[in-house]
Amino acid sequence: MIRLAPAAALCGIASAVIVASRITSPEIRAWETERGMTDDERFGMLYSVMPIDPRTGKPDPRVPADAPRGIGYVPGVPRLGIPAVQMTDVTPAALPSRIAIGATFNPPLARGMGEFTGREARVRGFNVALGGGINLIRDPRGARNSENISEDPWLSGVMGGEIVAGTQSQGVIASLERVSLSPTETNKSLLDAQIGWAAHRESDLLAFQLAIERGQPGTLMCANNKVNGAYACGNDPLLNILIKNAWGYRGWILSDWRAVHGWDFALDGLDQEAGAQLDSIEWFNEPLRDAVARGIISPVQISDMVRRILRSYYAVGIDAWTRSFPIDTVASNSATLDVARQAIVLLKNDRGLLPLDAKVRRVAIIGDHAALGSSPVVELKKLLPNSAIAYESGAAIAAAAVVAKKADVAIVFATRYASPGLDALELSLPNGQDALIEAVAAANVNTVVVLQTGGPVSMPWCERVTAILEAWSPSQFGGQAIAEVLTGVINPSGRLPVTFPRSIDQTPSPRLAGGAVSATAPLSHWYHEGAEVGYRWFRKMRESPLYPFGFGLSYTSFSYDDFTAANDGDTTVSAYVTVVNAGRTTGADVPQLYLVGAPDGRRTRLLGFERVALRPGESRRVSIIADPRLLARYDTALRRWRLDAGPYTVALARAADTVVERRVVNLRNRLFGR
Repeated sequence: MIRLAPAAALCGIASAVIVASRITSPEIRAWETERGMTDDERFGMLYSVMPIDPRTGKPDPRVPADAPRGIGYVPGVPRLGIPAVQMTDVTPAALPSRIAIGATFNPPLARGMGEFTGREARVRGFNVALGGGINLIRDPRGARNSENISEDPWLSGVMGGEIVAGTQSQGVIASLERVSLSPTETNKSLLDAQIGWAAHRESDLLAFQLAIERGQPGTLMCANNKVNGAYACGNDPLLNILIKNAWGYRGWILSDWRAVHGWDFALDGLDQEAGAQLDSIEWFNEPLRDAVARGIISPVQISDMVRRILRSYYAVGIDAWTRSFPIDTVASNSATLDVARQAIVLLKNDRGLLPLDAKVRRVAIIGDHAALGSSPVVELKKLLPNSAIAYESGAAIAAAAVVAKKADVAIVFATRYASPGLDALELSLPNGQDALIEAVAAANVNTVVVLQTGGPVSMPWCERVTAILEAWSPSQFGGQAIAEVLTGVINPSGRLPVTFPRSIDQTPSPRLAGGAVSATAPLSHWYHEGAEVGYRWFRKMRESPLYPFGFGLSYTSFSYDDFTAANDGDTTVSAYVTVVNAGRTTGADVPQLYLVGAPDGRRTRLLGFERVALRPGESRRVSIIADPRLLARYDTALRRWRLDAGPYTVALARAADTVVERRVVNLRNRLFGR
């Protein structure tokens, strides 16, 4: 059990300042409100129910008929001004995937997407927006890769925190998910994900720590699987000792759906059971009440859980909603289109085939998704009005090859999407699309491939096509954004937030975690790569990927001048560089700073990045100051971050494996943080 101060003592402290801080302090308001609640009202806040009961398929009578049909409902207490909670995890149709947002390397744009999510949720009556995936992408086959941001803790933490901050600026509580180490879906409820504590702190948990500091999320969601022997939602070292105590997290922790296996999870740090009807028993309902009645769990513990929930209500302001909430559709659509544009990564462009000249005479567009939704076919016809555009679905490979052979340029649209619970078994494109691309490339020397995927895919045809774009899952404006990049209306500026391996054999786990056992067999998986995720693993193993983390081409060229790096108070590194657009087209560059050498051995870490948009001939001086935790190691014995004295080699780079210049900076010993 968490050791809490006696309720009477805490209330005494609070009462001395309530009068002065009644409105301004969410913590004090939560204390005051909780003191006035009945036990029924307290326990009613500790579990959410789904409006449609999955056990019966009928509306749950505990949810008002006029409540929006989200995924979770928690009753309010009208007499105390406590609002009912309406949860949603449905991403607005216009919003690109989170991995696409990661590919922009643009924190302000991520905040804008958070604002969009908050407005969309609020106008529909939802005051809690879930879906804030921030687990590092450890396996390219993971079904939820598109719901996470990247393989790197700094990029994931910065972008994830900005999304949260944007959502909560609209008066909607946002979450970060799933604490922590939940990279795959296969047999996840039976999986024990195992990792060294220092490695965990330096990887996934660092991403969460950075995002919590930056975004101050009202709630965190824990995962379904076990982590180092204990279920993530009943994991005292993770939830109590680290997140609540060492980090001082003040919000509430809710479970993933089907992730609670006992009332005692409340002792281990869980504050709220979500989707309670899906668990074997509604553990935080009668069983938790009974445990309190029998004296097994203190009422003080229950009060702390309730106060954490109330504190987030007040900090974000869901208790202060008005009935009307206008939404600026034009501004929201514009921001979403910007993400779709900036997320597109140009991976290959031999002979400068792209952008397509307005004078191109015949264009073949192939692929069944090219004519659907935000249709690239329709958008390309607008931008190439003088070109003859022929469309072929690709269902018949021979027919597609015939159409491609008659064209000056052939563009193949290839897709690979995943859904929760279904990890991919391999990296190839499904439904014969690899064979389709091979046939088109054989028929037309000017073949362009546009990938719309949730993560990395293999490319056996890579050397035989002329250009490749990765467009991710780009939203309802995807067709327009892709067409604009293909024709040069928009200069591509996305960067890969995840390494694309040449084959699955290059990854730490060629065999999928949980993939070789039955669906009912408990299993464990040791993440032996530890903190060396993605590009870090490739450098450690001296492997060359198909495309590295941070990679992306442009239609213009950028040069770097006067790169300097120095110690900042002997405890971190400050770097400066002048970025010059040396080409003839306006575009954006993303200079990146990496740690490539440290006193304690060979290491690679992204230390920072800066997105810079420049006109031809324009230059800008940019600075990158590294968070000291990216330079340090986590010392498990001291439970602190440890920076060793000595020389640290940092590199200015265009991608994780494309170093431009190196500098050596000397730092001193330092212990810091938790």
